[in-house]
Amino acid sequence: MTTLNIIVILAGLIVLSTVAAGVYLIYKGTGANQKKLKKVLKFNLTGFIPSMAAALVMFAPTAVQAADAGSSAAGLGYLGAALATGLACIGAGYGVGVVGAASLGAISENEKMFGRTLIYVGLAEGLAIYGLIISIMILGNLG
Repeated sequence: MTTLNIIVILAGLIVLSTVAAGVYLIYKGTGANQKKLKKVLKFNLTGFIPSMAAALVMFAPTAVQAADAGSSAAGLGYLGAALATGLACIGAGYGVGVVGAASLGAISENEKMFGRTLIYVGLAEGLAIYGLIISIMILGNLG
């Protein structure tokens, strides 16, 4: 059994035990067991995150070598495309969250504001589309 298999099995057991304990404590009653739920979450975070970080540090170099992009310029191009999409989607998600919360407050005060607030939410979602377009342009130049 390889080290990767051991790490993946360990991480899976940690997650499954945390989910099982959480379901049990929720059905039993969360008010009285809130401290137990916090302990279960701490156990999950102290076990799962280091095991995944160890797996990433140990096995990412071999995975990167296996996926040879041809040159470092092409690799940086793929990285740029991934960052363009990822960061644009994170920004759009944050923007939709902030604008959506504010628009719900505005709509609760005045129902006629629905159309205006819908436009603002759509503008925030447009950021993700722009990031995707830039990624497609980058990938088009690489291949």
